[in-house]
Amino acid sequence: MSTDVALLNELGYEQELERSLPISSNVALGFAGISPVVGLYAVVFVGTVVAGAAWVWVLPIALAGQCLLLTVYSELASQWPLTGGAYQWTRRLMGEGYGWITGWVAIWAYLVANTTIAYLGAPWALAVFGIEPTANRIVVTGMVLVVICAIAGALGVQVLARAVKAGIAAEVVASVGIGLALLLVFRENGPSLLTHTLGAEALSGGSTGAALLAALAVGGWVFIGFDCCVAASEETQDAARHVPRAIWIALLSVAALVMLNAVAATLAHPDPASVVAGEDPDPVATAVASGFGSWSEKPFAAIVLVAFLACGMAAQALTARTVFSLSRDGALPASRSLRVVDRRRVPIGAVVLTTVVACLGLLLGLNSAAVGSLITFGTAAIYLTFFLIALAALIARVSGRWVGRRAATLNALAVAWLAFETVNIAWPRRSLAPPGAPDYQVWAAPLFIGAVCVSGLIYLVVARPDRRAALGDADPANLGGTGAAGHEVGEQAQR
Repeated sequence: MSTDVALLNELGYEQELERSLPISSNVALGFAGISPVVGLYAVVFVGTVVAGAAWVWVLPIALAGQCLLLTVYSELASQWPLTGGAYQWTRRLMGEGYGWITGWVAIWAYLVANTTIAYLGAPWALAVFGIEPTANRIVVTGMVLVVICAIAGALGVQVLARAVKAGIAAEVVASVGIGLALLLVFRENGPSLLTHTLGAEALSGGSTGAALLAALAVGGWVFIGFDCCVAASEETQDAARHVPRAIWIALLSVAALVMLNAVAATLAHPDPASVVAGEDPDPVATAVASGFGSWSEKPFAAIVLVAFLACGMAAQALTARTVFSLSRDGALPASRSLRVVDRRRVPIGAVVLTTVVACLGLLLGLNSAAVGSLITFGTAAIYLTFFLIALAALIARVSGRWVGRRAATLNALAVAWLAFETVNIAWPRRSLAPPGAPDYQVWAAPLFIGAVCVSGLIYLVVARPDRRAALGDADPANLGGTGAAGHEVGEQAQR
């Protein structure tokens, strides 16, 4: 029996998924999940509208905060290399009830992410084929993208990994090549532009500080998705050693590309003031077309579409494996169906649920305001999940119930960052909503997070999924694991 399988057995589970991924494939899943192209396209327009060209300075701040979180993540991934980390880690640190609520919030955040990735990628698919985007066409095309990603995931983790690697290879080459060309050859503005808000602070009551806080909320949308590395823990060889490394490699490499292209696209844009005024909703494409010529529009759209597909595949894999992780403990409704693993060793029940919910969510695309609400809620919910994980780790450290206390200071800083950024993202701002948006959209994040948490607490009290969960060695009194494998992993965490 391999060390990976022995450790998984000791943690209370059988090896049901296919453990065949090398570290390079795990990195690829994380890279695709974060995605420099998808991440940049999700924020560049909104960031510029609220803070002008100066918005790019919030990216290193957001990255530094997320690196604090990764010090906690990498330690947890080393000690408990399990899929569904948000749920599995916190139930071992704080007990079954806390773990279930964390997993519940994480599942909803991931489900929403699948919908938004498909919705944002659909216009690029239509652009490749020269089709005018309408609300109906975007919704239908988004559903097609969801199904394509689901098929890739259903064919097995090796097929999924190869598809994701092909996608990110094109994405990396294009990101580096286009970014450097825009910065070195097609630059229209001097570096001093990056210190100007171009009047964007007017949306925040004339306060530059408030404008930059809004931009930091937007910047937080970029550096998420590394949970995809954790999701594949039970399919990665030597996961306790490789997954923590993969998380860092994926985040830092994506961050370098995002910051390169954010600066390059801003300095290469022929009229940054038009973006602030809301007249150019696609500033990166404008900068590319202005520099390379109109011939580049369709090839560029194809590259962006490939990036969205790779991101969608990784995100759906993350969601399905998180659902699988909870359902094999009997912690979700219909767990018996959701935990089914097919002959390809894929959690097919969870894949089907993920696909159906993403397609149903796309129906909200018939109302763009509703989709905007989903994006805001999804990001805030992901940060709330991060916060719950970091807080559980800190409490366990301080109480002496968990090893690795040398990192307590970094853990405390991570909790402080995540508390701040979660509130910052969820804060109801009209500057981040479309002009004339209804109040429910402005308040979407706190309202939806409240609804998810309340519904989760009600289900926890009524159905008691925490009692149905398989205990394994999840007893909080036995946080270091038992036997040789548990002792070895516990020592890795201390180191």
